[in-house]
Amino acid sequence: MDEFTRIQTFIRVVEAGSFSAAAREMSSISSVSRQVKSLEDELGVRLLNRNTRSLSLTEPGRRFYERACAIFNALSNAKSDAKSFQDSVKGVLRVSIRVSAGTTMIVPALPAFMAQYPELSLDISLSDERRDLIANNIDVAVWMGHIPDSEIVARRLSPSQRIVCGSPVYFERHGIPRTPEDLRRHNCLLYTARDYGSRWAFSREGREQEIEVQGSLRTDNSLVLLSAALSDIGLIVVHEWMVRLYISEGRLVRVLSDYWVNPRPGDAELYAVYPSSRGLSRKVRVFVDFLVDLFGRPGAQPEARSAGRPQAS
Repeated sequence: MDEFTRIQTFIRVVEAGSFSAAAREMSSISSVSRQVKSLEDELGVRLLNRNTRSLSLTEPGRRFYERACAIFNALSNAKSDAKSFQDSVKGVLRVSIRVSAGTTMIVPALPAFMAQYPELSLDISLSDERRDLIANNIDVAVWMGHIPDSEIVARRLSPSQRIVCGSPVYFERHGIPRTPEDLRRHNCLLYTARDYGSRWAFSREGREQEIEVQGSLRTDNSLVLLSAALSDIGLIVVHEWMVRLYISEGRLVRVLSDYWVNPRPGDAELYAVYPSSRGLSRKVRVFVDFLVDLFGRPGAQPEARSAGRPQAS
């Protein structure tokens, strides 16, 4: 008798609540009872307490049931994962994306992705809130920072890398900072969200330092900082991926590139996440792969020149 079938029969009996209910879906009562009895004989323990009116799990039966269910669920997900390669990419994909990542990186790249999968529709919300994926029926989300939930599958999109940058016009007017200490003489625009302040931290060759900076603009919105830097107002510390396009276009220039900025490992890593309980459908797979490719592309990161006006290469 197939062991796989016996375990499936046992699980179905527990879920149905009786041998007769399970037999109506599977086979005769005698066959169902015989399979469960064979499984018990093999294990050497009683899995079910039986009487004429009720059926209940013994303690070893409860433990075996829980572990067997977990194994069969994992197997089902593995089969769905394999079959997903044959599925066409169609339907609605519900996505929740951090505002900054969506605005500066993901949304501008969507036309090419959507042209590749014309039968796929995207339902996108931009939010920095970590919403419950299952309760809100979210297929994929883009989150930043530590991922503590074991029920979430996460793929890293970008490491924790911040840079200092400003516009060419700003540097033409005010010069190029060569060391962190030079920032004291510059208009440093400040991000005021929780855990941030007026001290910018740097690390180089094992030496760490913090610089107290000042500026004419303070905000808790990173997009406001970006807009101000593009308008030649001052310098900003920002995630590398957020300004990658503007640097490649020459609208912003990276400085102090030989320093590690705000060295707090892991706090600014960007992830694509999805619920592990749903498995990995074809539409989720292709979108996550699209994000991994998008953020993994080498960005143009010109370094400050030794003299003269900064340029973007």
